[in-house]
Amino acid sequence: MLADMTIYYCPVDGTRSAITALTWCCPVCRGPWDLDFTPARGVGVNALPGGIDSLWRYKEFLPLDSSPISLGEGRTPLVPLTDTVSAKLDYLMPTLSFKDRGAVMLTELARRLGPDRVVADSTGNAGTSVAAYCARAGLPCTVYVPEGTSPKKTEQIRAHGARLVAVPGGREATALAARAAADEPGVFYASHVFNPYFLHGTKTYVYELWENLGGRLPDALAVPVGNGTLLLGAALAVAELDALGLIETRPRLLAVQAEAVSPLAAAFHAGADDLLPATPAAPTLAEGIAIPRPPRARQILAAVRASGGTFLTVPEDGVREAQRDLAARGFYVETTGVACWAAVREGGEAVRGSVVVPLCGAGLKTGMAG
Repeated sequence: MLADMTIYYCPVDGTRSAITALTWCCPVCRGPWDLDFTPARGVGVNALPGGIDSLWRYKEFLPLDSSPISLGEGRTPLVPLTDTVSAKLDYLMPTLSFKDRGAVMLTELARRLGPDRVVADSTGNAGTSVAAYCARAGLPCTVYVPEGTSPKKTEQIRAHGARLVAVPGGREATALAARAAADEPGVFYASHVFNPYFLHGTKTYVYELWENLGGRLPDALAVPVGNGTLLLGAALAVAELDALGLIETRPRLLAVQAEAVSPLAAAFHAGADDLLPATPAAPTLAEGIAIPRPPRARQILAAVRASGGTFLTVPEDGVREAQRDLAARGFYVETTGVACWAAVREGGEAVRGSVVVPLCGAGLKTGMAG
C-alpha cells in the first residue's frame, strides 16, 4: 500500500496534495511536486534483504515497498574504464535505458491509483520505459514524442502496445501536448519531470553504487543533465545516505550537457539561481538531454553547487569520438549515453579522484553517430 504519511508538496510555495489525487503539478505555480518522504533508520550495507535481484532490494529507502510489475530493473554492473573512472552499465536494463528505475515507480503508483489511462512524454527512453511497464501492469498508455524521435525508440513504444503521438515543434511542444492531456479527468501523468516518484526510482543508482563500493561513494558522480532526473535522484540518495549516517563524505556532482543545448551550464557559470533568458538551441546528437527549459532548473543548479561540483559541456565531435571510443572498449552506447564519458575523458581539474559515469542507454536505440 501507499505509505500513510507520504504526500506531495511544492518546493516553491509549500502547497500540499495527497498522492491519491491525480493532480500532476502544483495548482498554484504549476511547478513540479516533491515528496514528503524520509527513509527509516536502521538499515546498513550488510543488512539489505537477500534474494531480491532488482531495485526493490532497496525498498526500505523507497516510498513504495514492492511492485508485482517489476521486470528485474536495477542491479547493473560497475566496470572500470581507467584507473580512476568506472562506468555503471545502466543500458543493461529491461528496456535498455536507466529510465526503467523511475518508470517502474511511476507505473506502480499508477497501478495502485487505478486511472483510466496513463500519459507520458519523452524524447524516447522514458516513453519506452513507461510503455513497457504499463504493458506489464495492464494499463492503457499514450506516449507523446517529438517528430524526428529515433525510429528504434518509437518502434519500441508501439511494440509495447502504447499509443504513440508524434508532435511537431520539438521537445517543449511535446511536453505541452502531454500536459494538456494530463489535465483531463481520470488521467495519470507519468511524468519523469513533474512526478517525484521517478526521482525516488533514479536514486537507486546511487544506492547501488554505495553497496557496490562497500558502503562508500566515489569522489565524484558525472551525470548527463537534460531534465535532471538522474542528477536529482543522485542528490536525493546522497542526502539520505548522509542523514542516515551511512557515508562519511559526499561526492561532487559533475553535470554534463551538450554544448548545443546547455541552458543549465550557462546559468551555473553565470552564477544564476535559475535559467537565463532563452537562447536558440542547436541540433545535437545527445537528443535525450536536449532540454532548453527544464522545469526543475533551480533545484538542479542548487544541487550541483551544494555538492561542490560543476557543469561540463561537450561538443558534437566529442560525442562522436566518445561513442567510438566506448565501442572500441566493448560498450555499444547511444549518443546521449556517452556524454559523460566525452566530458570526463578530457580530464581537467574538475575530474579528479575517483569518478563514476553512467552509460545510460544502449546503442541499438540510435545507432552510431554519423
